[in-house]
Amino acid sequence: MSLRRELKGGSQFDLFVPYLSDLPLRDQRETMERPFFSLSKRKRLKPIEYTNPDGAVWVKVEAMPAYGMATIWDADILIWAASTLIELKQRGVNDLPRTLHFHPYDLLKAIQRDVGGRQYELLQESLHRLTHTAITTSIRADKRKRKASFHWLDKWEVEIDEQTKQAKSMSITLSDWLYQGIAMEGGVLAIHPDYFRLTGGLERCLYRIARKHAGMQPQGWACAVPTLYQKTGSDSPLKKFSYMLRKVVQTNELPEYHLSWIDQTESGEPAIYMIRRSMLSPEHPAYTFPVRKDRTRPAILTAD
Repeated sequence: MSLRRELKGGSQFDLFVPYLSDLPLRDQRETMERPFFSLSKRKRLKPIEYTNPDGAVWVKVEAMPAYGMATIWDADILIWAASTLIELKQRGVNDLPRTLHFHPYDLLKAIQRDVGGRQYELLQESLHRLTHTAITTSIRADKRKRKASFHWLDKWEVEIDEQTKQAKSMSITLSDWLYQGIAMEGGVLAIHPDYFRLTGGLERCLYRIARKHAGMQPQGWACAVPTLYQKTGSDSPLKKFSYMLRKVVQTNELPEYHLSWIDQTESGEPAIYMIRRSMLSPEHPAYTFPVRKDRTRPAILTAD
């Protein structure tokens, strides 16, 4: 499928995205292990403030009251953008565009969403949150600059069909921080297509953390629950977070990764152990990815 087509009356190009089965998914690795997004579909105004144990890495995320904070479902659009840029790079495009032009139908299909009229409205709400959520961080700041400040998107535009009054084309311009993070060597990690079918914000966050930290390690990776609480940016109390975390571990339906609960570690704190399912013994009951009851249904945007 061709990736480019000249727009009528202009020199810009539409970016035609192959369907999900043809587009290997990529996520920006620096955003996968730290709290950059709200895990709730309810409007979040409370800032996220995270600092790692040695104080070298910190993140602050602030929402505009009119729109609320960008959610982990909104981040699907950024995954699509990263996947598209890497696909262009692998096809030999040297000057990767920071502005992507596309048909909203193609984007919604690529991230496994419904394509009804209400979905186009919700898509625009997502773009508002991505454009107005403010991030300040020490990640990738050089020695002279102690922090970087940006929004996920610098801008977005929509072209409306005069007859149908429906969106017929859109464009998004990635922030320079995000664009550079995608384009740099080793800036992205491959993720499983079933990530888009995870319906819970905590599930999605845990998958991203497991993919970043456990990766392909034969020995897996363990994380104390209080540390994981900080990494997710959850706005629930720690006790409630632990309860929700136990439920996710019991269900154990993450793509690629098996989770298990450790009641007590050497530090005296409970922990979550994450390991790629393919690293388990074939006789292990978690070696085979469980079939979710909702895996045949696409995830959909919701207003609440």
